Amino acid sequence: MIFEQVATGGCQSYLIGCSETSGAALIDPEITQIDHYIALAARDGLRIRYLIDTHTHADHFSATRQLARQLGVPVVMHRASPAPFVDMRIGDGEMVMLGKLRLQAIHTPGHTADSLCLRVEDRLFTGDTLLFGATGRTDLPSGDPEALYDSLFHRLLRLDPNLRIFPAHDYKGRQSSTIGQEIASNPRLQKQERADFVAMMRNLNLSMPTHVTEALRTNMSGGKSVAQLLAEAALRVPFMSLEELRARVEAQEDDLIVLDVRERDAYEVGHVPGARLLPRGQLELRVNQELSDPTRRILTCCELGYVSTLAASTLREMGFLHTVALDGGMKAWREAGYPLATGPAMTRAAPAAG
Repeated sequence: MIFEQVATGGCQSYLIGCSETSGAALIDPEITQIDHYIALAARDGLRIRYLIDTHTHADHFSATRQLARQLGVPVVMHRASPAPFVDMRIGDGEMVMLGKLRLQAIHTPGHTADSLCLRVEDRLFTGDTLLFGATGRTDLPSGDPEALYDSLFHRLLRLDPNLRIFPAHDYKGRQSSTIGQEIASNPRLQKQERADFVAMMRNLNLSMPTHVTEALRTNMSGGKSVAQLLAEAALRVPFMSLEELRARVEAQEDDLIVLDVRERDAYEVGHVPGARLLPRGQLELRVNQELSDPTRRILTCCELGYVSTLAASTLREMGFLHTVALDGGMKAWREAGYPLATGPAMTRAAPAAG
C-alpha cells in the first residue's frame, strides 16, 4: 500500500493507493490542498479513483465535490450523508474496491449521524470518531453522545488492539496511534460506563469552530465558500500594484477608469483621486449607465481587495475585458501614504436629449 498523510493546520487528509494497480483514494481532502493532492498522486504514480469524506465536516471545507468535478471520479460517503452530490453511498460492512486493497466501512455515528471509519489492512481511518487522546465532539448538528458511546465501546474498541488509527484531526503533530494505546491512555475512554461517558460529553463546553455555519452549508449542499468564490475570481482577473496605480495617478493619465466599489460613506472619507463611485451591490444594475464603453481599461478597488476582485471578475464576464483589480485595496493604499481625495463623488452629466 502506498500511503501519504497531509496536514492542514489540525486537519489530516490521507492518500492511499494500491501499489499493483496504481489506483488511489483520497480521504477527507481539504479545499486548500487540491493542487498538493494532485501533485502527490502524480509523484507516486497514482490515479485518484475515489474521494471519501468520513463525515459531514463542520470545521473545514471539503474538497470532494470540486475534485470530483475536476477529476471525474465519484464522491463516497455513508448513506446517511445529507449531501446531494454523493455518488456512492455505502453502509456498514460494505467495501470500496481499490485494486488489491479493500476499504471496509464501519458506521460509527455519534460525532455526526453519517460518521464512518475505514479499515484498510492494518490501518483504521477514524474520521472524527476516535482521535489521539480524545474523541469527536457531539454538540454539533446530528451529534449524539449515546450513539458515540456505542460506536466506540461496542465497535471500534473491540477491534484488533494493534490496528493503527489515523484520525481526521490532530493538533499536536502526532503521526499515529493504535486502538490498544487509546484504550490504555485516552482520557475520554476511561469513562467506560455509559452514563459517565454521556455526561462527560454533554459537559465539555467546547467553543464552536470558526466557520461552522459556512462549513456545514457548503459541505452539506455542495455550494461554494466565500474563499472559493474569491479564489476562482482571482484566477480570472489581472491585478495592478499600488505603485503602478500611484504612478498613473501622479501622471494624471486618463486612459484608466478607477472604479471604487465601496459604499458611499467609505468613498467620501478617502478615495483614489479621480476615482468613480459604483458600489458593488449596484454594479450590475448601473454598469450600462456608468460604463458605456466596454473597451476602456478599468481598475476596481475596495477596502481590502476582496470585493474589488469579485467586481472585476463580474465586469469581465459582462464584456469589460480590460478590467483589472487593485492588489491590496484602499487600506494598503492609505498605509503606504499615497494620495487621497475626500468628499462626495462627482455626478456624471446626463446625456443630452434629442
